[in-house]
Amino acid sequence: MALFGLPQEENSTYAYTKKINIPQYEPSSVKPDLSALANYQKYAKLIREIDESNVTPEEKQFLKFAATRHIVFNYAQIADYYAHSNKEMQELMEHSALVILDIDDAIANGYVQLSKSIDKIMKTSGVSPNER
Repeated sequence: MALFGLPQEENSTYAYTKKINIPQYEPSSVKPDLSALANYQKYAKLIREIDESNVTPEEKQFLKFAATRHIVFNYAQIADYYAHSNKEMQELMEHSALVILDIDDAIANGYVQLSKSIDKIMKTSGVSPNER
């Protein structure tokens, strides 16, 4: 906390806790329709604008890739869809980080690398674990 100039008192409003309370997911009894997994409205609007534009084909491709950032995923529905899918679909969803089952899954698919990098930087800068 000292690193950020915040008080280090135990009962401070800035105090962190090491208590982990992970809610347990309970799948619904119904597999949602694929159309319920994401909202594509903004994405579709952008794609229409890009298609109607006069920019180069390469620029259109770039803008279309960028437009995917505007797809809004419904992770509760995605989790239900995952629970009712076959093994191949489940593995592909895991590889896309649509679901992360546990820390081992996150590490195996490369999603914990940032955390490791930050930890390494903190250690080399001399910041003790209590100050993090």
